[in-house]
Formats: sequence, C-alpha cells, structure tokens
Amino acid sequence: MTEPARICILGGGFGGLYAAKRLNELPWNPPEQPEILLVDSNDRFVFSPLLYELLTGELQSWEIAPPFSELLANTRIRFRQATVENIDIDNQQVYFHDGGEFAYDRLVLALGGETPMQMVPGCAEHAIPFRTVSDAYRLEERLRRLETSNRDKIRVAIAGAGYCGVELACKLSDRLQDRGRLRLIEMGTEILRNSPEFNRKAAQAALNDRGIWVDLETTVEQIGPDSISLLYKGQVDTIPVDVVLWTVGTRVSPVVEPLPLQKNARGQIQVTPMLQALDRPEIFALGDLAECMDAKGKRVPTTAQAAIQQADCTAWNLWASIRDRPLLPFEYQPLGEMMTLGVDNATLTGLGIKLDGQAAHLVRRLAYLYRMPTFDHQLKVGLNWTLLPLREFLLQAYGSPH
Repeated sequence: MTEPARICILGGGFGGLYAAKRLNELPWNPPEQPEILLVDSNDRFVFSPLLYELLTGELQSWEIAPPFSELLANTRIRFRQATVENIDIDNQQVYFHDGGEFAYDRLVLALGGETPMQMVPGCAEHAIPFRTVSDAYRLEERLRRLETSNRDKIRVAIAGAGYCGVELACKLSDRLQDRGRLRLIEMGTEILRNSPEFNRKAAQAALNDRGIWVDLETTVEQIGPDSISLLYKGQVDTIPVDVVLWTVGTRVSPVVEPLPLQKNARGQIQVTPMLQALDRPEIFALGDLAECMDAKGKRVPTTAQAAIQQADCTAWNLWASIRDRPLLPFEYQPLGEMMTLGVDNATLTGLGIKLDGQAAHLVRRLAYLYRMPTFDHQLKVGLNWTLLPLREFLLQAYGSPH
C-alpha cells in the first residue's frame, strides 16, 4: 500500500490559501487522501484589495485579515506559521528558520511578491510600503502622531501612480481632509497606464476633486527623514515631507531566487499552461512569482483575480497528477477591474459594465464579499456590513447608551 502524497503549499495569499481549500474539497478515496501543509510567515490571511479601508476606518482588521486557524477549521489542511529558509528541489525538502523541515511529493510556490525598498537612497530607512497589514499599522501609527501634533498641514508623498498609489492617495485625502497635502509621483507620462480608459478618467477626476498634486515624468532621487528629492526634466528639487509611501515595483520572494528553475529576467518562475515549473512537473507556481502563458497563449497578469483562478486550476492539476488523470491547461478569464477612489467611491470596468461613484463602491464591496475565502467569514462580514448602517442610525437617533 502506497503512502499518501505529501503536498506543501508555500504562501497563504490568494494563490496558496485558495488552492489549499479547493484541494481539500476535491473527491479523494480515503487511502489516497493527501497530507496538505500550508505554510505562511504570518498567522493571518490578508484580503489585500480591501487593505486601504483600514486607513479610513471603513473596515476593521478582523474583516480583511482573519486568522488561518479560523479559515482552516474543519478542514484536513494543516497550517504552519513559519519562514522558509531553503528549498532543496532535488531531495524535495523544505527547510524552515525554526529548524523544522517537510518532505514533499508536490510543492506549490505561491509566496507572492515583495515591494523592493532599495531602489533609491533612503527608501528602506524612511519610506513605508503598502502591501501587508503590518504596513497599514505602521502607516496608521505615523498618521496618528501627525494628526495629534500641532502642525497645520500633513504632507504625504506617494511614489508610483499605479493602482496602489492612486487608491492610497484618494483614501488618505479623504482621511486627512483639509490638513492633507498629497503628492503623487509617477515616472511615466500618465497615471494607471495599464488601466481601462474609463477607470483612468474616473481616477483622474477623483484626484482632481481632492486637489492631489500629480508629478508626471518625475523620478525620486533620494528620500530623507523629512524630505524627498525629485528629478524633473534635468532639475532636482528637494521638498519637505512628513510621510513617504513607496508603491513602485514588485520582486519575487528571496527564497525563490536561488532555486535552479527556469526564470525570466524579473526572476519569475516560468511555468507551463498547467502551472508546472518547466522540467519540474512536481512543482507548481502561481501568482506574482510565476510567468504564465495560458491555454490561448495570453500572458496572465499578476493580479488577485488571476491568482484566485490559478488556485482553482492548480488544485485540480494536483489532484489529477496524484490520481493519474489528465491535467488541464489554465485559461484566464478577465473579469474586469475595480478600484477604490476614496470613501464610498470606486470605479469598475468589466463584463460590459462601466460604473463609478457609490454604485461602483457597492458592487465592489459585494464582489469582494463573494470572493472571501470561506462561507462563515462571508456571513460574519456580510452581517456586519448590513447591520452597521442600522447601528449608526440608532446612535444618531437615540445617542450612545452610555
């Protein structure tokens, strides 16, 4: 009798967590039920598209960052909070910083990306990225100190006018109101260069309405403790600033860099349409760290919706590879693009629909509620969102019970 397969999934983001949960749901005969280990350095999953709402108090951390222990309750998935130290793909072993190890038959690399903080002098020391709950807490702490100070204006510079930069600018402007002086810095000739025109125009209007200054064709030369130096048309200007947010670039996890796998110039692992590493069929890779061409030869974007779709395909192909069934090529289905543009404001384009304003905000919230990882969490968050307006109405009508 053969031993059950041992599957190690590294990374508990959209790719890793959703692949693990889907794999757990697929039909297994009891003797072949695999051992599934999900590994992440944090104890909580982060629904990253809603991270911005923490800054404005629209959402609470429990809504967007539930613990893995809660999400994996009543499943056969084992979770381990650990940092990966090394992966030996020849001997199929994963080693952890705490001295533990895990021998695998199948490995899923879903470690996501990191924000590179060494691109300009002073960035690592003085700028704040915005990718994790810890980043949001760090920014929140800085903002609270500034808001309780006696300074008249709070000056914020955001490097990068992609999705993250624009969404941050609008949320922070709504939070800081008249005290905020926000500057969005972009080395290209336009904001959101990869975004649909409708969303780009809605975003530009939101920035204009909030008086957010946009520096195009501008690069960051240096970041100091209370200043930022900008290069525009050959001239460097150093301006005072209270907070610098860095949203430029993505790099793969350092643990992936030394792996003897075929990679592209950005360090992403090149995979087949079945999401298997080239020449290593026992290794699957998805999300930010994978370069994937789907079944139709289209390049798959490194977005949350793509990672969720890849997770489903990865789970099926893991199941098929263990049960000697044919694997299926991944076929990406673009479902559109949504962005938050401040409190109760958003824009979306996709599936023949174009919306902005409060209607887009509502659709975005409902779409993300549907995408949350478990039904129990959907129910708790959905009830909270439904009852919150009622609680606010009762407080306004009758005042606080205390």
